[in-house]
Amino acid sequence: MKCPFCGHLQDKVVDSREGKEGIAIRRRRECLKCSRRFTSYERIDEPNLRLVKKDGRREPFNREKLMAGLMTSCKKRPVPTGALEDICNEVEGLLQESVDRELATEKVGAYVMQRLKDLDKVAYVRFASVYRQFEDVTDFLDELKTLMELKKTEDSSEKERDRAVRPEGTET
Repeated sequence: MKCPFCGHLQDKVVDSREGKEGIAIRRRRECLKCSRRFTSYERIDEPNLRLVKKDGRREPFNREKLMAGLMTSCKKRPVPTGALEDICNEVEGLLQESVDRELATEKVGAYVMQRLKDLDKVAYVRFASVYRQFEDVTDFLDELKTLMELKKTEDSSEKERDRAVRPEGTET
């Protein structure tokens, strides 16, 4: 494997571990020339995983394209890269489990948006703006209003739960 630091083609494997859910093997390698360490991942080649576009076209699933979109949405946000890798793994798993080994892009987009909404609201709005093709500021405002209403609902549910747990006659 080519060293990403010096370009040398010889290395040794220092450590191998099975990745999450057995989808990949993670290998720590050490370059025999510069002695720097780097990580590589080995995956089963799944050329039959496909996405069905809105216009009916089918195209191969491109994990790197999904990861690039997630990275763009999360740029300068406190979202760990591992969490984005997990989303990619989950989408890949959904494709592998589907009967035809293909999914509509609407399903994939909805799934990714839900996961981003749980991780980081700003990244979610960024992703949604591209995925849903926001055309002007009112589209952003509508989405932000929906998020704010959801937060109010969650906050009031949390307060109700706290009241139910608190013994009678105690104040906060």
